[in-house]
Amino acid sequence: MKKAELAKKLIKENINIFMCPICKNKMVIEDLNSVVCLNKHCFDLSKNGYINLLLKSVKTEYDKKMLESRNIICKSGFFNTMTEQISNLIINELNKIGFGNIKILDAGCGEGSHLVDILYNLNNRTQTKFQGVGIDISKEGIQIASREYSNIIWCVADLAQNPFLNKQFNIVLNIFSPSNYSEFNRIIADDGILIKVIPGSEYLCELRSVFYDKTNKHTYSNEKVLNHFSKNFNILDTQQILYSVRVNKENLGHIIKMTPLSWGTSNENIEKVLKMDIKNITVNLTVILGKKTN
Repeated sequence: MKKAELAKKLIKENINIFMCPICKNKMVIEDLNSVVCLNKHCFDLSKNGYINLLLKSVKTEYDKKMLESRNIICKSGFFNTMTEQISNLIINELNKIGFGNIKILDAGCGEGSHLVDILYNLNNRTQTKFQGVGIDISKEGIQIASREYSNIIWCVADLAQNPFLNKQFNIVLNIFSPSNYSEFNRIIADDGILIKVIPGSEYLCELRSVFYDKTNKHTYSNEKVLNHFSKNFNILDTQQILYSVRVNKENLGHIIKMTPLSWGTSNENIEKVLKMDIKNITVNLTVILGKKTN
């Protein structure tokens, strides 16, 4: 079966999770080409098999070049320690609530690599059936995801207007992405979990020290993000990740392109970093595991 046909088949098999982003009604699939709600609001499936559920086009700074670089860095194993730790957390939680048909949403999935790696780990270590769903507001990100990875439902969609019915997901991932906790609360099952990953103070410190030298961005704290999470979800666990990755000059260039840290700096600073003899890059992350408060 061709990749696009497989993707459309997956959407058909899981159509019961979808909700029309316009009128909030359930949806059906017609001829494997369109998803339609009861009020006839229609959303076409792309030839690559993803579905665009945005109500209007959105310009983001997450452009194709940035996301292609992120895809390259993810495939290099840069984030493997993180995805392994998330996989461990999920397996530990499933041991408590039971294994079944588990639906995982990556809310703000970018080009999809993190979700793919986590599902690979879970499928290799358990007998559970997992269905992955990735959404992102960046059409370019979803286009890369649908091009590169099969067996996952990919959607262009807005976190603030999640196109899913209530309590559809056992696990929601939110990795390096903005959050919408009211929507997460709505779409996560009562016994489900939310896993959020945020940068730590040392994340990419080799770049930050040059890009933001002598500015108030020279240091970073994730305390506000942690506090905001705790006001909306019960924190069950918080884990720190700290490791160093050896990089060559080519991958250093891709890391610079993939990180929003480069958005606020000058081309002069970017050139300065590229000319430096940087051999290792620090990865420092905080992983937060939470459950609904009600």
